[in-house]
Amino acid sequence: MTTPSITRREALKTSLAAACPLLAAAGAIAAQPTEPARRPTVGIATFGFTALSNADLARELAAAGIDTVQLFLSQTDSNFWRYNQRSDVSSLTAERCRTISDTYRQAGLSLHSIGVYTNLLHPDPAERKANLAYFEAMMIIGGHMGVRTFITEAGHHQPEKPEAVEYHFQEPVWRQMVATGKELAALAGRHNAVVLLEPFFRGFLASAKRTRLFLEEVGSPRLRALLDPANLLEVNDLEEMFGQLAPYIDCLHAKDRKLHVDRGVPAGQGDLDYRRFVTLAAQRTPHAPLILEYVGPADYQQALAHLRQTLRQK
Repeated sequence: MTTPSITRREALKTSLAAACPLLAAAGAIAAQPTEPARRPTVGIATFGFTALSNADLARELAAAGIDTVQLFLSQTDSNFWRYNQRSDVSSLTAERCRTISDTYRQAGLSLHSIGVYTNLLHPDPAERKANLAYFEAMMIIGGHMGVRTFITEAGHHQPEKPEAVEYHFQEPVWRQMVATGKELAALAGRHNAVVLLEPFFRGFLASAKRTRLFLEEVGSPRLRALLDPANLLEVNDLEEMFGQLAPYIDCLHAKDRKLHVDRGVPAGQGDLDYRRFVTLAAQRTPHAPLILEYVGPADYQQALAHLRQTLRQK
């Protein structure tokens, strides 16, 4: 079939006519306003308030305008939390659990999650079994409180004799931790719970990438991530942290840290770029609350003011 010949001018007119609807549609899409990033919720972890009862703490936080709590059982009338260990929680009956949670909710505070932080890395199988049983006990406590999210690190173990490769970086320990992670995920499924794992540069989950690889290998929606940028400041830029972990992050810790220093400090007292942090949080994980940590009665107001000011400036 022979195509009729047309002039160059006619061809140009035809191509412009065909392109105009597409250009108009593209312009309409570009003209639509983009939805602004939602400002993250600001909450506080309770483990820095060990001298207060739950009722006193609830009143204190409500008066400061905080409405979200990450609960550590560390108050004078619920002193059970032990970092990297376990505690006898048999006295926490269903009624007592409901009394604690009602104390916060009646003051207008929601309970986002419960801190566990037991040692999942221990080399003794009996100890790991006991620590998983303790974790399940905490899930039962959370169920009584209406809380289904729990947070932990992988745990820490220091062998008596120095080894050429640090314990938490040894190949068998990776396989052991993946197996433990799958057991923990199964427990979480049994209790309709989610466990958020928090990386730390001097532990098993030593970087954002290693944490992502671990979560991928466990392969369960019951295990997700809590990102504390101060914990990875030494090894990752903020963009790397969110780039590796954003699809897994359900909570963020808002403390700070000086470079080359182990101990964390309240927000605004370290080397973390807080403006960039909260900007990325709003863009990449707007559903995840920002939980102030490493603060107590003497300094939480200053850290809270710094975080709120930074959120306004982002």
